[in-house]
Amino acid sequence: MNNIISTSEAIDQLSKTEKVGQLFMPAAFINDTEEEIQQLEKLISNHHVGGLCFFHSRASAATNFEGKKKVVVNENSYEVLRNLIKRYQKAATYPLLISIDAEWGLAMRIENTPQYPYAITLGANVKNIDLTYEVGKQIAKDCKAAGIHWNLSPVVDINTNPNNPVIGYRSFGDNKENVVSLATAFVKGTQSEGVLTSIKHFPGHGDTATDSHLGLPVIDKTKVELLENELYTFQQLINQGVDSVMVGHLSVPALTTNKNMPSSINKDIISGILRNEMGFDGVVISDALNMHAVSKNYPTLGELEWLAFDAGNDVLCFAEHIEEGIQMIVENATDTQINKSIERIWTLKEKAFRKTSLEQGLTDPSSLNRKIAEQSLTLQIGTANEIEAFRKTNHCTITIKRYSNNQSKDEILASIEEMQNEVTDESDVLLLLTPPQIKPTNKFGFLQQEIDFVNQLIQTKKVVLYHFGNPYALKFFNINKTTATVIAYQNFKEFQDVATEHFLGTFEAKGKLPVSLT
Repeated sequence: MNNIISTSEAIDQLSKTEKVGQLFMPAAFINDTEEEIQQLEKLISNHHVGGLCFFHSRASAATNFEGKKKVVVNENSYEVLRNLIKRYQKAATYPLLISIDAEWGLAMRIENTPQYPYAITLGANVKNIDLTYEVGKQIAKDCKAAGIHWNLSPVVDINTNPNNPVIGYRSFGDNKENVVSLATAFVKGTQSEGVLTSIKHFPGHGDTATDSHLGLPVIDKTKVELLENELYTFQQLINQGVDSVMVGHLSVPALTTNKNMPSSINKDIISGILRNEMGFDGVVISDALNMHAVSKNYPTLGELEWLAFDAGNDVLCFAEHIEEGIQMIVENATDTQINKSIERIWTLKEKAFRKTSLEQGLTDPSSLNRKIAEQSLTLQIGTANEIEAFRKTNHCTITIKRYSNNQSKDEILASIEEMQNEVTDESDVLLLLTPPQIKPTNKFGFLQQEIDFVNQLIQTKKVVLYHFGNPYALKFFNINKTTATVIAYQNFKEFQDVATEHFLGTFEAKGKLPVSLT
């Protein structure tokens, strides 16, 4: 499927309806039934959609479904992904642009594939930008191996709100210059392998406490403040040349006369700010159009798709009403409007299909993950000398983590009770703490009893705490009263090994927490 006509040929040869079909990028799911796969094949064939965005399953997609359905575990997800891509490409008249969210690797969507560290972990390591370049490069290799052209990454939102429910660990931090330098490295690493990128979520999703999958976040700042912060990272990356910008579902009153219109379907924000004021003429892709921030407000089928296109989006991601959307755009859009988007999309397609890559396997992340673990480990509270003195005491070690997804509340509470008995007569405790989940919902998965137990330990004992996970989870614990708190960011073996060496005094912590916890 590497034979693709030129952009000028596409504009001349495709019918108006075919061109409009190219604007659409519906979701494809690894764990679909054969019936659902055939429905998507028919959609591709009949409506000439331009691309697909892959998700793991309908139960975990971007999403109306999250938390309501059980997510199926599929040991062969990667092979299923590759086979589905080949199958869908076969159904297409024109080559499909295949995309995925692979912010920390294919593992973000596909189990049993390489996983690299989260952006927040890379943000702890601003002294060695080359490692972030390598992460972008390695992830791009895995995308190519699967048949994916477009990694919808990186996040360039500045996470200035510790209560942000959806960005948080996906951001490089709360310092705009660090975000720019790390995002640039990630983009360049990705581009070095011929894979496309998309910076997101314009005009900036970092300072909000609302999840746009569920509701519409409001960014209530002046335009001057936005230009100095939220928009700054986008402008810097645009100046250096990026393939595409993804527009988020946000209410940003200072940037529009239509205060109630979300950014993703707002002409003032996309055509006005992004295109005219910031000078971006590449592909603009909407964030998933099934997200509740927008989808629940437009019950007329096809209307949301038309509004998104008319506002300035070239690619309509996760559009759910394609037939109606095509019809409405064909009826309402001008030929000039459609051809301009096709020109942008086809230029991207030509770039994506320019290189024919030889069959290759997946990368091995362990060596790079070890280097990142060494550079990011952060001594947040205390000193190396205090840890050394603690190490010489007759301390006991307590580990709080989930060893299985099936642990019941009763089992967890029984484990806490057992630990309480263990430490009754102890004065010095080494606490190894792994939050049950990376996302902040429901206190990162901690039971209140676990939080109370840890805080009681800190209050009554000398505690050295090693934390393996999203550092924002530490806001539930009174870490200022610990003898020392060390942040390892990930629970990978490489990060555990480095933390062990640090505790034993053979390794120095070099990282710096890239966000404020309060």
